[in-house]
Amino acid sequence: MHSTTWVQESDVSMTTKKRAKRISYVYKTRLGRMYVGKSEDVLESYPVILRKGQVQLLFTSPPFALNCKKKYGNLQGKEYVDWLASHARIFREYVSDNGSIVVELGNGWEPGEPTMSTLTIEALLEFKKTADLHLCQEFVCFNPARLPTPAQWVTVNRIRVKDAFTRVWWMSPSTRPKADNRRVLTQYSDSMRKLLERGTYNSGKRPSEHVIGTRSFLSNNGGAIPPNVLISPAADFAEALLESYGTQTNLLCISNTGASDPYQEFCRLHEITPHPARMPAKLVEFFIRFLTDTDDLVLDPFAGTNTTGFVAESLGRRWLSIEIKSDYAAASRSRFPKSKQL
Repeated sequence: MHSTTWVQESDVSMTTKKRAKRISYVYKTRLGRMYVGKSEDVLESYPVILRKGQVQLLFTSPPFALNCKKKYGNLQGKEYVDWLASHARIFREYVSDNGSIVVELGNGWEPGEPTMSTLTIEALLEFKKTADLHLCQEFVCFNPARLPTPAQWVTVNRIRVKDAFTRVWWMSPSTRPKADNRRVLTQYSDSMRKLLERGTYNSGKRPSEHVIGTRSFLSNNGGAIPPNVLISPAADFAEALLESYGTQTNLLCISNTGASDPYQEFCRLHEITPHPARMPAKLVEFFIRFLTDTDDLVLDPFAGTNTTGFVAESLGRRWLSIEIKSDYAAASRSRFPKSKQL
């Protein structure tokens, strides 16, 4: 287990101090630090460079390759592919050999056309190749409550259906990074609980040619292993799930539609425009629980409102977050009432 204390300046060689530009955090907590600047610059600065090779989970959602410009910045075309790939090596330097890199990427559309772009896939492949990573698993984060976009083709011309999911890519330097799905079990469905109580079910060969043993599903493991589809509970859809699966489903429900969390209240009080693409806390929580232990180090180089740092702190993980926009970083401090400002 790592120590929760941070390396002191006296422990660092003079060579390291001279080579790296010094940078200061904008606020800190017992377990984490928030920095402002370009991620590639901050990650080459002192004292952040002391964490190279120590990060167990780099979790982030970089700007998507959108056609509509956002305040937080986003590129298109080959510029986007090159931009994401340019971060690959420095990210890899920070992740431990059995650590993980988890990146959320949205879908892209061709400018002015009702056809999807392969740009995000191309960017991911270039990033993976440059950092020499293995693709451990792909996740789909499905949100049926999302607005009907792209609006031109969905609500105006009515020739497409709404784009309602993002992909979350789990990569690692290792083919077997630290992970334990027992930490992310969901409640058993009604039908599974009844099966466990009954102690019998129809075993044998299935049409899929899988052979189900007489006791294959009779062990109570404390919960169901969730699938790699992570879902936001829109009311109608959630009701349909309940009808199909009983009072519980093993799909992991992820929502980001609340309007009364401390961050948004802080923004309203101080007349700050909230970040337009806030990370759902449940999404962060799933991967932190799945891929890290207490006291492990979590890094988010595109932190936005610092949901990653907030969730990491609540779960007893150390964290480092980097945000290029100083106003977003300042507003994110509302998540940490006891934090100390520089």
